Amino acid sequence: MSRSIPSIDFRLATSDDPKKRQQFVDEVGDALKDIGFFALTNHGIPRSLIDETYNQCDAFFDLDDGTKRTYLQPDIGHQRGYTAFGIEHAKDNPAPDLKEFWQTGRPYPEDGSVPTYPQNVWPSAHVEGFQSVTEALFDGMENLAQHLLSACSLYLGKSQDWLPEMSNEGNTIMRMIHYPPLNDSMPEGAVRSAEHEDINFITLLVTATADGLEVMDHDGSWIKVTGDADAIIVDSGDMLQNLTNGLFKSTTHRVVNPKNSNTRRYSMPMFVHPRNEIDLTPHPDFVAMTGGEPKFASITAGDYLHQRLKEIGLI
Repeated sequence: MSRSIPSIDFRLATSDDPKKRQQFVDEVGDALKDIGFFALTNHGIPRSLIDETYNQCDAFFDLDDGTKRTYLQPDIGHQRGYTAFGIEHAKDNPAPDLKEFWQTGRPYPEDGSVPTYPQNVWPSAHVEGFQSVTEALFDGMENLAQHLLSACSLYLGKSQDWLPEMSNEGNTIMRMIHYPPLNDSMPEGAVRSAEHEDINFITLLVTATADGLEVMDHDGSWIKVTGDADAIIVDSGDMLQNLTNGLFKSTTHRVVNPKNSNTRRYSMPMFVHPRNEIDLTPHPDFVAMTGGEPKFASITAGDYLHQRLKEIGLI
């Protein structure tokens, strides 16, 4: 019988009891060492905000194709704005993923400085309220992400701001994904999201509007991620795996096609990235803890991201 991914209560992280805060650190670290995924419960983001963001998704993705395509941003590797159906594919899989999506990052600083990440675009002319609702969810998700990165840092024996500082002003992205109903015109071998690993430090995934997410276990079997509709699914990505020399796992996962082809699906992952200049060379402390030999390349976060965007068809 297939197992479930662990469930971790976020209230432990904000408890006045230091033993409970340590329990949170231990549970987060153990989950990312083992399967690389867990469900975060009682996270504090209002369900009403999540539902309203999905309503904004409905309003945007129901626009006609020509209107949506005015928000394409191919010159920046589709890192902001709209990405059309069938453009992205998984690494080493030429069949396009059966999805379209919108991407939002953190706003530019108010002091007028220009950071290394792209500037947001907004469909304000066509969807009233999209920006304010999306920014509110982004802020809540990023606050959670900083707590999680602090827990990871402490678990790794570092100061609590070790990983959060690396992600400060990084190219963190919230992706609003629409998986439309399927029909007979879909390319052979195409699925909603083929087997892949995430690129970034950690991902926070607001529970999708329909099932379909599956996580690969150690023996190659698939764990179906179902359950608490109010939980946020968290996983560690390739960049964190690289930096920790595999101590934290970047686990293969996928979104399978539904049995009912008329079902549409939304999901909203936040991909938490370090700044482009951050060196992801396996840290000597974790090399020593994982056999004594570096298992991953020396590379900066910016180069890693650019390389992957080419591999998945966005550049």
